Amino acid sequence: MLNIADVRLANQRISQTTFKEPAEVAHWMGPMQGQDYTGAKWSVGLRLPHSTDAAIEQAISDKRIVRTWIMRGTLHLVAAADVRWMTALVGPKLIAGNTRRYRQLELDSETLIRSNDVLANALRDGARLSRTELVALLEQEGISTKGQRTPYMLQRASYDGLICQGTAPRSDPIYMALDSSFPTVTWTREEAIAKLFERYIMSRGPATLPDFVQWSGLLISEAKAALAGLSSQLRSDTVGGKTYWRSLKIPSVPDNAPTLYLLPGFDEYLLGYKDRRDVLDPKYAKQVCPGGNGVFMPTIVSEGRVIGIWRRAFKKGSVIITPQPFSSLSDEEHVAFAKAAQGYADFLGMPMGLSFEVS
Repeated sequence: MLNIADVRLANQRISQTTFKEPAEVAHWMGPMQGQDYTGAKWSVGLRLPHSTDAAIEQAISDKRIVRTWIMRGTLHLVAAADVRWMTALVGPKLIAGNTRRYRQLELDSETLIRSNDVLANALRDGARLSRTELVALLEQEGISTKGQRTPYMLQRASYDGLICQGTAPRSDPIYMALDSSFPTVTWTREEAIAKLFERYIMSRGPATLPDFVQWSGLLISEAKAALAGLSSQLRSDTVGGKTYWRSLKIPSVPDNAPTLYLLPGFDEYLLGYKDRRDVLDPKYAKQVCPGGNGVFMPTIVSEGRVIGIWRRAFKKGSVIITPQPFSSLSDEEHVAFAKAAQGYADFLGMPMGLSFEVS
């Protein structure tokens, strides 16, 4: 019988990987949830053995990976080679979906054209400016940035293919132009959807059509058309009355692969699917996403299942990592947790401390 969790861990390159560079991870995964910048870097690092936060940061600084609004109007990390065609694919629909919000914020077409011009001109010739600096420039040009106008203007310029984000020091993102250094791909819309669907299934399968539709924000009819064109390259499995799609190639996992992982909040292993019951018992959903407000806690994954959440704190130059399992950890899980926590501390380049007070 298909073990959905095991195959997903392998396809998502969590339990096995051959990647050497951060951009390879981003390219394989396609857009990776990125609203939590610190956690997003760990999502890349988790899939790149022996990597460091500094190395992921450098890849972003070097424009090999960028951060921008892609799927569902949220921030994602995406490989530089993919940012133009992915933005062009989803941008028009997301812009149309913002029509009412633009009206509420008094962002008419003339204002958005002006703000686009200000932002694009400010970032010409390789200039990089922080969000704070761009807000000041908009105000100087007589464009109000009160309330939610700033994020919607920045988002609109991103959807229009003008700007994107780089690093985010002190939670003040650095912006740069989406200039000629970013590759242009001339695919039809149908070709782009097929490429996105293929990327999704290869990296996140086994997954269902509703999973892809939820993740991408595209129409079910578009997903079905993409599947029809790729079905000969995929394998289907029926589990619990649902049809799951995955690559014909079954990934192999090394015998010494870890069995427990510390995932950041918003990781694609959980958020990349509409139905999360394959890896998360619904009775624990509120602990992973308290209040149902869209903020996801970092999770502990053991044998493919989410078995708890974890927290980090910094004290005297060390990172203190604390598990909050849904039920008591076994002796083996304690050992595995300590090893995974050490891996995260190594990624940060910091000494590690553990607290098992809650478990």
